[in-house]
Amino acid sequence: MSRRERIRILSVDTLSAQQRRLERQTFEYAREDGATQVLDREIYHVGDGAAVLLYDLARRTVILVDQFRLPAYLRGESGWMLEVPAGFVDGISPEVRAREEAAEEAGYRVGEVRQAFKALMIPGCIPHLVYGFVAPYTPDDRIGNGGGLIQEGEDITVVELDIDRALDMVASGEITDAKTIMLLQHVALHVFR
Repeated sequence: MSRRERIRILSVDTLSAQQRRLERQTFEYAREDGATQVLDREIYHVGDGAAVLLYDLARRTVILVDQFRLPAYLRGESGWMLEVPAGFVDGISPEVRAREEAAEEAGYRVGEVRQAFKALMIPGCIPHLVYGFVAPYTPDDRIGNGGGLIQEGEDITVVELDIDRALDMVASGEITDAKTIMLLQHVALHVFR
């Protein structure tokens, strides 16, 4: 029996479909020992995303964006998080979305984007795949102020940091966004070595 054949979906109940879809899925799971279990899981469908870390090798800097995130606030944090520009793919290629987010959120036009990873961020409950990219930039690539889209509730501040300072902020817990940490580690290992 293949691994996929060990799973049989019994029912799917939509719990919410307001902005994104939240489902309760009941499934039969065949265990390694041959026993079967019936399990329930809540699955939140949010769509795939693309994220991009802009780096300037000559000046040893990276571009991040600072924005409010309600879930972080509800955990007792300030709510403002330093992150890489990112957005939902929504039917276009991840590379195109990465370039659009760099312009929209950070105010930079980038040409070449190189994929660093694709990763399931919370595979236990969210089938959200994030495509992580890195892209070089220079001050001459600045085409606007960034800041995001008001109609999407974005109120973004662009932050340029020295790569060593950004990595120190990961270690101190000032940067806690997973995709941002992964992309910072990628450029530290493969670009700024």
